[in-house]
Amino acid sequence: MDKVKQKLSVRNNLTRECMGEFLGTFVLLLFGCAAGAQIKTSQETKGQFLSGNMAFSVGVMSAMYLCGGVSGAHLNPAVTFSFCVLGRVPWSKLLPYSLSQILGAYMASAVVFITYYDAIMHYSGGNLTVFGPRETASIFATYPSDYLSLGSSFLDQVVGTAMLLLCILPLDDKLNNPAPSALIPPIVAVVVLGISMSMSANCGAAINPARDLGPRLFTLTAGWGTEVFTCYNYWFWVPLVAPMLGAVVGTGLYLVFIQWHLPDPNAARSRTASLESQPGEQKLPPVRETRTTSFKIETGKQF
Repeated sequence: MDKVKQKLSVRNNLTRECMGEFLGTFVLLLFGCAAGAQIKTSQETKGQFLSGNMAFSVGVMSAMYLCGGVSGAHLNPAVTFSFCVLGRVPWSKLLPYSLSQILGAYMASAVVFITYYDAIMHYSGGNLTVFGPRETASIFATYPSDYLSLGSSFLDQVVGTAMLLLCILPLDDKLNNPAPSALIPPIVAVVVLGISMSMSANCGAAINPARDLGPRLFTLTAGWGTEVFTCYNYWFWVPLVAPMLGAVVGTGLYLVFIQWHLPDPNAARSRTASLESQPGEQKLPPVRETRTTSFKIETGKQF
């Protein structure tokens, strides 16, 4: 096994991190899209709205435990973009991370399609469509409700992603009240569940460009055709652009309202050291007690 490990071990740090992001996003989308396929093809007899949202949340938690130690488990280009803005991740990693995440989502969609192929074909009658009572494209990518305007859907994604960043940034902020590192994945999963349960009616709560673009690209190549990009007046760009803006909004809210007002222990120590170094009453050094049988005289010398 050691010989195999030596041969297969990747030495380049960025490559290892991209592999982690690929596999983590793969796991996330496998849980989520498989739940969507099960719910739709069974006509909600083997799952409903809650189970689909819980599956995505379990996917988030599992993926974070899986690759968190390698890449930080961003699983989302909007999260990576936010960390670049904060200076926690170099800008040079934004594109490789994002491409790895999109590829992981694409491959997960392919596995779900193969796994549920018979069910999808039986449900759809062999017609892979975006519209209609037997559409199946929404198993994979997100689509807006019929009543939703373009502006409202854009705002929906900005608000959802802003809430995501606003809630996860404090979890590892040492100046705030950080969560134990081992508990961060389930806490993030609960945050995602809360957003999905409260903000997915309009357009599916993608809040993740890779979660939407990867599966959409797969449906383009798997038989649904170009309609997955042209439908709803070319709506596909909304879950790509709006989450990136929402990530900046959420990050800015956290910085302006919370982080910049937290006490900095390093600054406090610096002020204390500065006060101690100021000229003032000099303190005599403490007398060092020694056990001795010698006698003291008025000159202070000991014998």
